[in-house]
Amino acid sequence: MNLRRAIKSDLPALLEIHNDAVKSLAAIWTDALETLEDRENWFDKRTAGGFPIIIAENSQGEILGYGSYGPFREKSGYDKTLEHSVYIRPEAQGKGAGSALLQVLIVLAKQDQYHVLIGAIDSENKGSIRLHERYGFKVTGELPQVGFKFGRWLDLTLMTLILNDDEAPVAYIHK
Repeated sequence: MNLRRAIKSDLPALLEIHNDAVKSLAAIWTDALETLEDRENWFDKRTAGGFPIIIAENSQGEILGYGSYGPFREKSGYDKTLEHSVYIRPEAQGKGAGSALLQVLIVLAKQDQYHVLIGAIDSENKGSIRLHERYGFKVTGELPQVGFKFGRWLDLTLMTLILNDDEAPVAYIHK
């Protein structure tokens, strides 16, 4: 398996993986399929913000999945906290791509000097919860019935990984 940074020519495959998750999984809480232009806008926003989009591909160059992270929330007090996501093609799930992508995202977040990495996971997705636990994430919140899809309420499990033992940044007031 090869891991690398995504490039624009990867976007059709990323769109396919994303839209497959929209149609078949409770991982993305929307029923709206995206267009290639939507994925291009997402890609441009992520890369302009300095956030990685990592591809996992097999030895034939087929994209198995992708992972990325971005801001957790927009207020400046969250500047050291990220939320990540990893999506894998159905036929590649359970074969190591998700694990490899999560490992790389953790390493990159540490290198970029972030403090906390958050996973917001559909509570029924026990495989993703176990994967995150293997890498040190702890369940730090359970939000019952905060979403809906497929005609049912969905619970959200928040998992966090503290990336370093840095002291809090110096307080400052924005003017």
